[in-house]
Amino acid sequence: MKQILLVEDHAIVRLATKVLVQELLNPVKVMEAATFGETLAAVAANTFDLILLDINIPNGEGFNMMPKIREIQPKVLILIFSSLEEQIYALHYIKAGANGFLSKNSSQNEIKRAILSMFESGNYLSQAVQQQLLKNTLESKTNGENPLKHLSQRELEVMDMLLEGYWTKEIAIHLNLTESSVSTYKARIFEKLGVSTLIEMFKKVQIYKSQNADV
Repeated sequence: MKQILLVEDHAIVRLATKVLVQELLNPVKVMEAATFGETLAAVAANTFDLILLDINIPNGEGFNMMPKIREIQPKVLILIFSSLEEQIYALHYIKAGANGFLSKNSSQNEIKRAILSMFESGNYLSQAVQQQLLKNTLESKTNGENPLKHLSQRELEVMDMLLEGYWTKEIAIHLNLTESSVSTYKARIFEKLGVSTLIEMFKKVQIYKSQNADV
C-alpha cells in the first residue's frame, strides 16, 4: 500500500486533495501535516512513498525544506503543490531537490496525471514548464533573455516576499537572515533585473509572466 504525506495548511484544500488521492490510488494511506514542524515529525516517524508539499505553510523554509526532508528520507518523492507561479519557480524547486512541481490551479485530471507520473517515472513537470525547460536549453543567451533565470534560490525567496509587501525586518525573521543580508540580496536582485525601485521590479516580473503566458 502506498503511503503519502499531504502537507497543506488549509483544511478544505487538504480534504479535497486527500479525497482525490484516495479515489485515484485506492488502497492508499494518506497522512496529513499543516506545518513544516509537523512535516518533519511525520517524516521521522513514518516511511512515505510520496510527499505532496505546499510551500507557503507555517514554519516553512522555502527551498531549504527539501534538503531537510531528504536528511531523514533520502529517497522519498517530493511533489511541490503550490499556488506560486510555476513558470518562475518550478525549475528552481526542481534544482533544490523536488521531483516535480504542480500548480494548485491545475485541473483534477492534471493533478491525477501528476501523481501517477510521480509513481511511474519519479518526476513531473507540466507541459508548459517542459516547454520552458526546452526553450531555456536551446536558446542562446541574448540581451532579451529572461533575467529572473539568473536569480539564486535565496534571491527568489527574497524577491517573492518583497512582492508580497514584506518589510526587510520581516523577511529577515522569516528567512533567518540579518537585515543587512536581506538588503544585500535586495540590491543584487535590483542589479540583476535592471531596476531601482520595488515598483519597477513588480512591473518587470509582470512583463515576464505575460511574455510566458503562452509557453
